[in-house]
Amino acid sequence: MLPAELEMESRERLVFALDVPDGREALRFVRLLRDEVATFKVGLELFCAEGPPLVREVARWGGAVFLDLKLHDIPATVSRAVSRAVAHGGVRWLTVHTGGGREMLQQAVAAAGPKTGILGVTVLTSLNDAAAVEAGLNPPIARLVVRRAALAVECECAGVVCSPNEAGAIRRVVGPGPLIVTPGIRPPGSAASDQVRVADPAAAIEAGADVLVVGRPIRDAADPVAAARAIRAAIETTSGVR
Repeated sequence: MLPAELEMESRERLVFALDVPDGREALRFVRLLRDEVATFKVGLELFCAEGPPLVREVARWGGAVFLDLKLHDIPATVSRAVSRAVAHGGVRWLTVHTGGGREMLQQAVAAAGPKTGILGVTVLTSLNDAAAVEAGLNPPIARLVVRRAALAVECECAGVVCSPNEAGAIRRVVGPGPLIVTPGIRPPGSAASDQVRVADPAAAIEAGADVLVVGRPIRDAADPVAAARAIRAAIETTSGVR
């Protein structure tokens, strides 16, 4: 398992989500933000549009990739998919869904090798307790998130992905080692959009998050660089890192 990166600089603790339609726009943001952000998230939509060549291009322009595919399939299929996803390098973290169970998580970690950390996605930040019931899950969500996070750590994942609301409870259970990565970050005044379990950057860090994933509040800002700097400033003020 990779060690927790609790002493990372604020640039290392902010991930920008490349939630854009194509590679040209993605690379524009990488070039624009690479001095403020060390890692760029490539999600399912963008990966389906551009594939592994985009991962290599992001790395070429100086950014590490958080490949957010949320893989969830039988263990052998996930293992092979992980191997292919990380084969060309540049992938710092890759997500798999903890709902796939112990064997799937263990095989994903083994396939990723030492240079890529597997992050276990607990419960999507777009779900609340009512939506969880509809999906056949047993609320409260917070309890399910903590249980799945503990499983991911037992399987030697580098860390977990959860909403800021559950970061504190997870940290109390898993201790200081594993990374806690939180999407659903909304600076004060930002719209929640399709996220329902959200927090501002300072609250997420105070709760125990190590890495904040931010997309729309930076992407849609009049000045994306200034927006990223403001979030870094909140991280620095709250955590004492620079």
